[in-house]
Amino acid sequence: MVLAGFRQPAGACGSGAADRGAAGAGEGGEVRQAAALALALAALAGCGYHVGGRADLLPSSLRTIAIPAFGNASPRYRLTGQLPAALTREFLTRTRYRVVADPNEADAVLYGTVRSYFSFPTLFDQRTGRASGVQVHVFLDLKLVERETGNVLFERQNYEFRGRYEIAVDQAQYFDESSTALERLSREVARQVVSSILEAF
Repeated sequence: MVLAGFRQPAGACGSGAADRGAAGAGEGGEVRQAAALALALAALAGCGYHVGGRADLLPSSLRTIAIPAFGNASPRYRLTGQLPAALTREFLTRTRYRVVADPNEADAVLYGTVRSYFSFPTLFDQRTGRASGVQVHVFLDLKLVERETGNVLFERQNYEFRGRYEIAVDQAQYFDESSTALERLSREVARQVVSSILEAF
């Protein structure tokens, strides 16, 4: 079974300035090299480049996060539990925050709703005519709220995620593979959500 990865397009911001700086450095002496380096660094800083995995944009007082079960307006009820579980693992492995079960004991609470889920076949078995590959789309509403103040630290409405997975032509195996695919999809969604929160993207 194959689930397509989620990717953010690589930005070209700052690349032109860096290239021009490198070219200019070869034309003059140390002063020109220093000026070119300063311009390149300024360009990168202006584009918002920073060390991945840091949460500098969240309040420094934030220590604990609660992730209650998601609301659901879709036919896939399992996602309401799978997504919070995947997000919990992602926060624990990638950040300094502790995830607590009780929202009343957390510094911030991440609320979510699965707004919609739909899939459609992308590949068909030539022998049986049944689908052997499926494209999945999930739309979420997400909100990270500081519990004491009620301040919204992060919010995305109708946040879209896409994934592809292969399924068995044998219908007896389809449902098991569909569950596994949803687990993989949940992990990929969790990675992108945590990255978005850390980077305030």
